[in-house]
Amino acid sequence: MLPVFAIVGRPNVGKSTLFNRLIGKRVSITHDTPGVTRDRIYAKGEWLNKDFILIDTGGIEPGFEGGMSKLIRTQTAIAIDSADVIIFVTSFPDGITSSDIEIANLLKKSGKPVVVAVNKCDSPGELPAEFYEFYNLSFPEVFSVSSIHGLGTGEILDKLFELCPEKDEDEDYSEKIKVAVIGKPNVGKSSLVNAVLGENRHIVSDIAGTTRDAVDSYVQNKYGDFVFIDTAGLRRKSKINEEIEKYSNLRAKLAVERADVCVIMIDASEGFTVQDSKVSSLALESGKGVVICVNKWDLIEKSTNTMKKEADKLREKFAFMSYAPIVFISALNNSRIDKLFNSIKKAYENNNKRIPTGKLNDMLNEAVLRTEPPTDKGKMLKLFYMTQAGINPPTFVIFVNDKELFHYSYQRYIENRIRDAFDFEATPIRFIIRERKKAN
Repeated sequence: MLPVFAIVGRPNVGKSTLFNRLIGKRVSITHDTPGVTRDRIYAKGEWLNKDFILIDTGGIEPGFEGGMSKLIRTQTAIAIDSADVIIFVTSFPDGITSSDIEIANLLKKSGKPVVVAVNKCDSPGELPAEFYEFYNLSFPEVFSVSSIHGLGTGEILDKLFELCPEKDEDEDYSEKIKVAVIGKPNVGKSSLVNAVLGENRHIVSDIAGTTRDAVDSYVQNKYGDFVFIDTAGLRRKSKINEEIEKYSNLRAKLAVERADVCVIMIDASEGFTVQDSKVSSLALESGKGVVICVNKWDLIEKSTNTMKKEADKLREKFAFMSYAPIVFISALNNSRIDKLFNSIKKAYENNNKRIPTGKLNDMLNEAVLRTEPPTDKGKMLKLFYMTQAGINPPTFVIFVNDKELFHYSYQRYIENRIRDAFDFEATPIRFIIRERKKAN
């Protein structure tokens, strides 16, 4: 589970500029106009080979309670609740303002570790005496920062990791298969979690958006130990009317990040939608094991081969994820839940599978003999060697004579041969293509 850091503060203190600096790329929009960042933005970053998630937020204006200001306060509160450590950004030229004091009081109530970043300290060298007034905010960790020039950001990142509390994975948590249940609102995610738990632990309603937070539930059965993470339904942005809904989406994304397997829930009565494709892309981009779960199958009128026909339609729509098994269930009737558990376990095992190098190269040689590699202007692609570089997802390094000749179609062919030979159902496969250096 990656550590989560949230940036908060009043408008126009440079939160988004600091966000971009800590992440190392321009993700948040930055502008001199206060309140430009209204939507909370999150991104993955890395510091000294350690990954983290950083959340940017809109500026808190304690003196204003209506309209957008109120909504920004709401989404910032969610960010604070989601974070392990909070970065409280202030502005050196402004000194401590009444808004800073109110925000400091809010952060103290959260009980979370707080690092004060005094931004716009743009001159290197000894700090002026005015800097030390920021200790009056009553937080022990106060750092001078120039988000524009990058001064002091390394020290802040060191402190963030130092303050980050130990995750709860110490005991048996890391041994459990973590399953994120994702999908549009009202497809039956909470009903599924209740079905696997055998109890009505989660609120189930036909009102879309009942679940706003990601919730962990522990399940132990004959298939093993699992943690099911029920998430808020992911909506299309045009359908989001409340700011809180936008920030429930973040929790769903964080749930995918820390899951081993994603169960993509689809409503059988609605069929495939564009939003299902967007939800699936979260699992695809994160390299997770995947199971496509078609819920409410009890509502479908059946005839000969109904399930096969529907599966064929879905495979067409999910061509970008052809490796994902499709399971038809009824969470309400507890139907075919065993089949779902089998698929989840297989997705986990295959996402963590390692293949010995010898077997990989035997397969590669056979594949090349079966289908000749492509040529261009008389030059033929040569595949010298293959080895597995990692898992989660399975990642393979292939050494070739010319990367430009290794076209997508032939990569797809090699991927299919790997899947056929070693059974990589339910997990994506990634390739790293390297050119072998010529001997001097």
